[in-house]
Amino acid sequence: MLKKIAASLLVASGVLCAASSAHAQYTGPSQAVAYKNVADILKNPVDDVRVTLRGKIVNRLSDDMYQFSDGTGIIKVEIDEEDFAGQRVDANTQVEIWGKIDKDLMRDPEVDVKRLTVIR
Repeated sequence: MLKKIAASLLVASGVLCAASSAHAQYTGPSQAVAYKNVADILKNPVDDVRVTLRGKIVNRLSDDMYQFSDGTGIIKVEIDEEDFAGQRVDANTQVEIWGKIDKDLMRDPEVDVKRLTVIR
């Protein structure tokens, strides 16, 4: 019986150690692209890079396509209806968007928005 308890404790401690190390993150220098604004994205777009931008949605182009401006440039953004989460947004509303750059060879870069927050 004592051996079973010891074995169970050993397995449990191994699982806990593995779980805690899975959350560790590297925080040192990186070669990853980090964009500060729309102008940076338009200069050198890299597909699937995550971005966070603050600015305004200035125009609706279609059901889920909009133009976004942060004062440094204008870029198309794809925002699904559920990403608005019931928030009312117009051309004067300051928002923060999180998403990924979508860059194809034959068209201008866009941002596929995953989350939108109204800045109050």
